[in-house]
Amino acid sequence: MSPRSASVNEELRRRSRERLLQATVELVGERGFEATTLGDIARRAGAARGLVSYYFPGKQQLLQSAVHRLMHLTLQAALERAPRPSGPEAGRELLARAIDAILGLAHDRPLLMRTHMAGILTADGFIRCPEQQRLAQLLRDTVAAYGSPDPDADYPLLRALLMGAVVAMLLPGAPMPRVRLRAELFQRYGLDWDLGAPPADDEVQAP
Repeated sequence: MSPRSASVNEELRRRSRERLLQATVELVGERGFEATTLGDIARRAGAARGLVSYYFPGKQQLLQSAVHRLMHLTLQAALERAPRPSGPEAGRELLARAIDAILGLAHDRPLLMRTHMAGILTADGFIRCPEQQRLAQLLRDTVAAYGSPDPDADYPLLRALLMGAVVAMLLPGAPMPRVRLRAELFQRYGLDWDLGAPPADDEVQAP
């Protein structure tokens, strides 16, 4: 049997890494961070325990990469959802979709997102991994499509506003409703309420 080519090995490594990332968001979303071990993640992914340490220096780094991947995939799906926006107002629709995608994750997966945000505030802080870079590029491109004259300056502000909104939604004991936070963000960027993916009627109180 001839040895596998470099491209085949690279593809196998990519798939193994993605299985670990997917297993992480599933398990942490189900059990929480402390109750999830690296061995649990490896078993769910169908991988050897040592493979986790090969790709990631620790559980916190693994979680951040896993959530950034989930955020990137969720955002990408929202931006590419049919019908694809076109014309002069396309950038406004794309920005609305981006805001709704991130707030939607906080609404739909509160345990996972709360754990992620708490991890960013620890000593390890914000980790720049390939998944985070892909997410950042997608958000930057959205800001550019919206019409920002300086996307490199405006993207970090959008990121900060979204992170703040997610924290506000998930704050134990004093959460803010998604509808209110969405209204504030839409007002800041001059977006009409019916753009993006507005919350269901039973969630809407008074924007």
